[in-house]
Amino acid sequence: MLGPAAVPSISSLLPFVLGSVLVTIVPGPDMALVTRQVLAYGQRVARATIAGNILGLVVHTAGVAFGLSALLLSSARIFEVVKLAGAAYLIYLGATTFWLARRAAVAAETGLPLQRAMITRATAFRQGFLSTTLNPKPALFFATYLPQFIDPDGNVALQVLALGGFHILVGVIWLTTYAQLIGRLHFVLSRERVRRGLERATGAVLIALGLRVAFSER
Repeated sequence: MLGPAAVPSISSLLPFVLGSVLVTIVPGPDMALVTRQVLAYGQRVARATIAGNILGLVVHTAGVAFGLSALLLSSARIFEVVKLAGAAYLIYLGATTFWLARRAAVAAETGLPLQRAMITRATAFRQGFLSTTLNPKPALFFATYLPQFIDPDGNVALQVLALGGFHILVGVIWLTTYAQLIGRLHFVLSRERVRRGLERATGAVLIALGLRVAFSER
């Protein structure tokens, strides 16, 4: 049976909740990718991407709880490989978003109908999962932020899972709300010129985030 120190205290939970919410709503790769999916493919694809993002956060949380993230952060070579793989994937997603916008522009100039190739929800799920899992920043956040609210005399793994679970719940609520907000603006965003401009902007953001990850230090 776990003692009273097995879970974080209320006094430590309040600042954690505030910090978790603030970290979640700061724009990053997950929001940029969700924006791309809503604009290009719709809500169903965006929801599948969010599910992949969340599973990626589960992986990072479990990594911290069971010590795997310590291996990632302690090995410069492993960290660099994961970081560059994540950066390359974000740049790839940004480049394909640019390509979609370019196709739409050519179709508008020539008067030809644009056939947007839909992606499956499985593909969208994989994109969300890989973009989060291959980004070492969540691992760094969980490994450096969560321990500040852990009672070392309690069950550390259980506390990490509890705090990580709350952070994941905040992520689910925020990303789902954000996708719905983008969807509600569909009457404006669905105008082809606006859509193309936003797709270009989203592509640029994804590429910029990929470059930022690639050249970032731990």
